[in-house]
Amino acid sequence: MSALLAIVLFAAQLHSQTTRTVKFIPVDKTVRLEVVDWGGSGRSVVLLAGGGNSAHIFDDFAPKLGAACHAHVYGITRRGFGASGFLAPLNAVDRLRDDVLAVIDALNLTRPILIGHSIAGAEMSAIAAIHPNRVAGLVYLEAGYPYAFASSDGATMQDFLNAQGPVPPSPSTSDLASFAALQKWDAQIYGFPTPESELHQTWDSTQDGRPRAQRDPPGAEMLFSILTSLQRFTDIPAPALAIFAMPHLPEPWIDKGPDNEVRQAAKTYFAAIDALAERQAEALEHVRTVRVVRLRGMHYIFLSNESEVLREIRAFLASLPPA
Repeated sequence: MSALLAIVLFAAQLHSQTTRTVKFIPVDKTVRLEVVDWGGSGRSVVLLAGGGNSAHIFDDFAPKLGAACHAHVYGITRRGFGASGFLAPLNAVDRLRDDVLAVIDALNLTRPILIGHSIAGAEMSAIAAIHPNRVAGLVYLEAGYPYAFASSDGATMQDFLNAQGPVPPSPSTSDLASFAALQKWDAQIYGFPTPESELHQTWDSTQDGRPRAQRDPPGAEMLFSILTSLQRFTDIPAPALAIFAMPHLPEPWIDKGPDNEVRQAAKTYFAAIDALAERQAEALEHVRTVRVVRLRGMHYIFLSNESEVLREIRAFLASLPPA
């Protein structure tokens, strides 16, 4: 990363908390979605979180993205997660697609860039499949998996579901003494800090403000239905960047833990996941609109490989026609 970019990103981080605003936008009769606006100037970028997360998972990343790419950055918390409302849809992918489009319309955004993590790839591909002219480009952050793109050359969703990863340990009583303590524990376990604001969205708290237990979001079953759905997207008819964590790196708790059996199981798991991800990446490389990038990192690639991801997104946005 250049010295100039490093200075820009540091200034963005210092400024982020004062510019972030939150609003709630209705997307149907009973559901309002939380929309985070991190500010910025330039072309519009909309961030979509992965499964289980809210838009606040990007609270540290988004201001740096806006500064690096000269963009106005927004984020959407999908229905059933965080502070957003929930009503179970008949078709999860179509409903989530329409939710994102409703927010884009409410914000009066013209052909924004959509950047999605993990299962958000399904929402982005659903939008591109029906309304490719509504977006200027798509960025799949560890999101180009079979729910987002299906090919006979790629892996199947069932292949990924069959691979069972190791389960991390639970925080101790001292780790739950405060949300700051929980954030510190989280960083030690996974190797990077989750924004404390995101932990407040995904954990219930006690009356005196300490984290108590992880929430069971009402939208979890909706996302599982996407993973097991027969609805698949066989093309991506919009300019796209697909960033894969390849090879996937094990979390620190695995390498530093005393259990050799867990380390061996993790090694087997990540070898299987990498083989499947490589098949998927190679299949996407045959789609003329898609550029594939492989980064040695973790599933939360925008947190584990922040500067590299910012560099790749900046280059991708620079390759697009002016807004």
